[in-house]
Amino acid sequence: MLKLQNVSKHYDNKVVLNNINVEINTGEIVSLLGQSGSGKTTLLNIILGLTKMNDGKIIFNDIDISDVTMKNRGFNIVFQDYALFPHLNAYENIVYGLKNKKGLVTEKEVQEYIEFLELKPHLTKKIGELSGGQKQRVALARTLVMKPKILLLDEPLSALDGVIKESIKQRIQSIAREFKLTTIIVTHDPEEALTLSDKILIINQGEISQFGTPKEIINEPKNDFVKEFILKQLQIKRQNIYNLFGETDV
Repeated sequence: MLKLQNVSKHYDNKVVLNNINVEINTGEIVSLLGQSGSGKTTLLNIILGLTKMNDGKIIFNDIDISDVTMKNRGFNIVFQDYALFPHLNAYENIVYGLKNKKGLVTEKEVQEYIEFLELKPHLTKKIGELSGGQKQRVALARTLVMKPKILLLDEPLSALDGVIKESIKQRIQSIAREFKLTTIIVTHDPEEALTLSDKILIINQGEISQFGTPKEIINEPKNDFVKEFILKQLQIKRQNIYNLFGETDV
């Protein structure tokens, strides 16, 4: 569905991304995982069309969209800070983007998204009256009503914790499955990526360290960086990994 071919990006003499080659299938949840400054957010913005690459191609459904504008790609993003309008209530935020997209969805479909995300009791509340998890669900609903071809999420769980964080993870997984919606997530948290994604793209200093399923990355780390980053640097508890993937030599 989505192919990145030799995608590279540099600013003057600084290489941000170097020869990124990835193929993402329809309906997959893929996390772009890496440390701060690794290039993962730049890659997300290149896919979105917000940032231009210096070299390479982006192929979507066998069509080269490398020079297609962000507006015409039809991909939608939920930003880390939600980017909601504080002067509008939850419902007004959800349907805001539809003002210039008449006929894109019916009111029945809007209500189905609202029901799916369990937002009905909160529709008349202003954004300042919502919890972090409720704001995240409003941001997701606002994006879904635009019927995106790909859903992009920038650190969607970073401002959440505990039960709310787990709830939003389940929502994201449900959205991908229910709507067969390819979902690409930027995160710096290995445990988040391992428990949320179908596949993980680990980026280190602008290059791919490994691309594979969570089980492959845990059981067959390709290099010392992957092993260090996943299990030592961020100190993920070994028992949690065993519970998810069974015994491992890592």
